[in-house]
Amino acid sequence: MTFTHKWPEQGWALLQLLLVASFSQQEEQVCRLRGDPEKPQLYKDGDILLGGIFAFHSSWKERTDNYTSKPLPLECTSLNLGVYHLALAMLFAIEEINNSTDLLPGLSLGYKMYDTCGSIARSVRVALALTNGNEAVSVPSEAPCTRPAQVQAIIGETSSSPSVAIATVIGPFHIPLISPFATCACLSDKTKYPSFLRTIPSDYYQSRALAQLVKHFGWTWVGAIRSNDDYGNNGMTTFRETAQQLGICLEYSVAFFRTDPPNKIQKIIEIIKISTSKVIVTFLSSFDIDVLIYNLSKYNLTGYQWVGTEAWIFDSQTAEMDKNHILNGAIGLSIPKAHVSGVREFILDVKSLSLWGNAMFKEFWETLFNCKFKQPSSPTEDLKECTGHEDLSGLQQSFIDMSLMPTVYKGVYAVAHALHIMLGCNETCNYKVQLDPFTILQHIRVIDFRTKEGDEVYFNENGDPPAKYDIINWQPTGNGVVEFVTVGLYDAALPADKQLSLQNKSLVWAPNSKQASYPLITVPVSVCSEKCPPGTRKVLQKGKPVCCYDCIRCAEGEINSITCVRCQPEFWSNDRRDACVKKEAEFLSYEEIMGALLTAASLFGTCMTAVVAFIFFRYRKTPIVRANNSELSFLLLFSLTLCFLCSLTFIGRPSEWSCMLRHTAFGITFVLCISCVLGKTMVVLMAFRASLPGSNVMKWFGPTQQRLSVLAFTLIQVVICILWLTISPPFPFKNFKEIKDKIILECALGSTVGFWAVLGYIGLLASFCFILAFLARKLPDNFNEAKFITFSMLIFCAVWITFIPAYVSSPGKFSVAVEIFAILASSFGLLICIFIPKCYLILMKPDRNTKKNMMGKGH
Repeated sequence: MTFTHKWPEQGWALLQLLLVASFSQQEEQVCRLRGDPEKPQLYKDGDILLGGIFAFHSSWKERTDNYTSKPLPLECTSLNLGVYHLALAMLFAIEEINNSTDLLPGLSLGYKMYDTCGSIARSVRVALALTNGNEAVSVPSEAPCTRPAQVQAIIGETSSSPSVAIATVIGPFHIPLISPFATCACLSDKTKYPSFLRTIPSDYYQSRALAQLVKHFGWTWVGAIRSNDDYGNNGMTTFRETAQQLGICLEYSVAFFRTDPPNKIQKIIEIIKISTSKVIVTFLSSFDIDVLIYNLSKYNLTGYQWVGTEAWIFDSQTAEMDKNHILNGAIGLSIPKAHVSGVREFILDVKSLSLWGNAMFKEFWETLFNCKFKQPSSPTEDLKECTGHEDLSGLQQSFIDMSLMPTVYKGVYAVAHALHIMLGCNETCNYKVQLDPFTILQHIRVIDFRTKEGDEVYFNENGDPPAKYDIINWQPTGNGVVEFVTVGLYDAALPADKQLSLQNKSLVWAPNSKQASYPLITVPVSVCSEKCPPGTRKVLQKGKPVCCYDCIRCAEGEINSITCVRCQPEFWSNDRRDACVKKEAEFLSYEEIMGALLTAASLFGTCMTAVVAFIFFRYRKTPIVRANNSELSFLLLFSLTLCFLCSLTFIGRPSEWSCMLRHTAFGITFVLCISCVLGKTMVVLMAFRASLPGSNVMKWFGPTQQRLSVLAFTLIQVVICILWLTISPPFPFKNFKEIKDKIILECALGSTVGFWAVLGYIGLLASFCFILAFLARKLPDNFNEAKFITFSMLIFCAVWITFIPAYVSSPGKFSVAVEIFAILASSFGLLICIFIPKCYLILMKPDRNTKKNMMGKGH
């Protein structure tokens, strides 16, 4: 019922609305912005407008939406004076350009500046307001609701995450966005952010510079705290990658945002308290570091070495807030200080600007001087009334700090230079040129100019400027004020080994305990494991990063580097295992006791042989000498002399000639010696056979045959030695394996077949001689020569049979000593067994040295 009665009234109203709409569409179409319009905080009209997006306020009041009514606009809080200075720098640059006759003559630049309150959503909203405008526009009915951009370029934002959002939205429209402080390396990707440029270096370079800075001071065990946004996350990712390459480990890496609940920040504080690292690397915005320091101050967590980025390391407001001096001694990177002449006077004369009616400017003034433009309503309010005549020059240094303003100044001038080229400005500009953001963007990318102070301004293919940083150190002064001291420089354009330069003498560090006093000039230590002492190697601890390890002593013959490395073959590790020293060369020398004794024995044998030869020569006409084949006896004595002397070739440092001589001389002289003994043995046997009735055997083994047999047996050995020396002769050899810490200088055999052929031939002759002598052992006593030869050959064979295992098992120079001993022992055996009994008869029993006795007729 009710609905039936009301229908005529509602229907009439609807009909009127349709008629009005139809009539309006016939005349014109009105384009209106949906939602509430955004109004700029600072505005000035001009021929060409530039946009400005700044976080004048760092936060906003929380609100609860009931979703039944339209949400109210954000209520911004916490005015940031530093960001306001950047806005004033933009105003200064625009005013300077407008007053210039060289740049854009006859044209005026205007501006629209918006406050984002640190909100990403609001940043996107004001970016769209700068792009589209807020005014209603009438267009013909057949035309779409499109129009040129309201601004030709935008300066801002001052942090990375809002800049990412803005660049994503306005990128398709190719509106240049020049940020003075957005440093995230991600913004260098021109496929995602084609219209983004910046006048501050990318964090790609800053992250690498921080890693090199940490490595320079030997900090391999550090903690990391970052803002939970694009700036912090991307910057810390690059730092972690570079740090890993440089051998730096992160004990922890945590992220937070200033609006996080207190319990999350409390967890970060607990992580810092229980950590063992004493260095904290931060990728934090100035807002986030302020929140963190405020909470750390409650626990008085001092004694940590802070390493910071340009976002806060040069922030005087952060220094003023650090009442507990937690950040004292901090070190980090900052944009190089640059001077812009005139900007100081401009800011100090800020009252001359037409901003007094601006609400935000009033808030700025009230914050500076802690006053109110209206009389406080309550007498309890501790505020004075603002007069507008307050003196800016009396403010503290943080207000008039101009070091970071050039980044905005350069951005405005980059746009102005691009417009100047586009409009073909000389004395005047061509007003007929149609401006569009895309063309302006192309011109900005290729501009290259110098500011009035001489600073070069250009962008690379990624829209980034050259990467240079000052290295800043927080040094407290006597009155408690922190001084930002430049202690070095980082220039990414230089070679890798010269990019970082530091003045270590001027550095001040965080105290390592609460009792330590400033200034502290000792570099803090932050490692998971102490550096391994010399002679040890690292062994990683299970389940821990590579910077955590135990130290294990290197094995013999190894020294430590990163790991234990083996010395070169000619070197050996010293007792500390920290250096390779040249191995001692070992060989049997004349100077050592064993070499001297063997030399003495050799010379004694030689002399003894010479004495025997003299005796035999002196009594050469006596029966006993003549009966025993004096010619073979003298030849045997000569060969024994050579045998004694050849042992000397085995003593001393091996050389090419000594190696070839020692074995061949030994082989030939011993064959000559055995050949003589064999000849004497055969003479004894043949003499006995000749004494038998009807025997005529001696004519087949007379003196000539004896000489020829000795010569033939010796020539065979000479041929063997010549073949050995020709095919593969012995040579000097350094034996590194026998004794680990010494070099054994020895003679390699060359051809082992040749060596064993020489020994084998000597053994064959000795065995044959022993057999013949053994067969003749029972001859009458008058022919006792066979017994003496049997004993001598028995000794000879015994010596050389035992020589083989002793030679093989003896290490180093002892094997040479064994060989010399075998030569001397066998030589003495032959000399003593064959000749000493005869000398005894000649000298002591001359009555028996008669022909009658030799013929067996003495009794």
